[in-house]
Amino acid sequence: MAAEDGGHREEKRTEQRAPIELKVDYKRLNSFFADYTKNISKGGTFIHTPHPLPVGTTFHFKISLPRRVEPFELLGEVAWLRQAPPEPGMGIQFVYADAAQRERFERHVAKLMEEHLGPVLAGKLLGS
Repeated sequence: MAAEDGGHREEKRTEQRAPIELKVDYKRLNSFFADYTKNISKGGTFIHTPHPLPVGTTFHFKISLPRRVEPFELLGEVAWLRQAPPEPGMGIQFVYADAAQRERFERHVAKLMEEHLGPVLAGKLLGS
């Protein structure tokens, strides 16, 4: 993941991200939000939102994937924030309940990346 430091960001993410937009639903206090990802990897995502949660916040969210009837329900932790326009938002690190959930989600993300980017580029991003 990356940390925001006075406008400079230090790259710390271990997974390459693909520029794929997906709908994300989550709750903050008593309000529900529907925002969109700007990119995704097996380990995290960037949610474009004018209402970011504080760094360190752990929260449940639902991420809708194409051709999947029900959205994935995941736990995420806000790892960093981007306040600057035109794309304010928050970097999210996924927190999996167990190895089975991780495997299911990673399999769907890999398939999604292949469909959007093609097998060669997806393979390079996924390290396969």
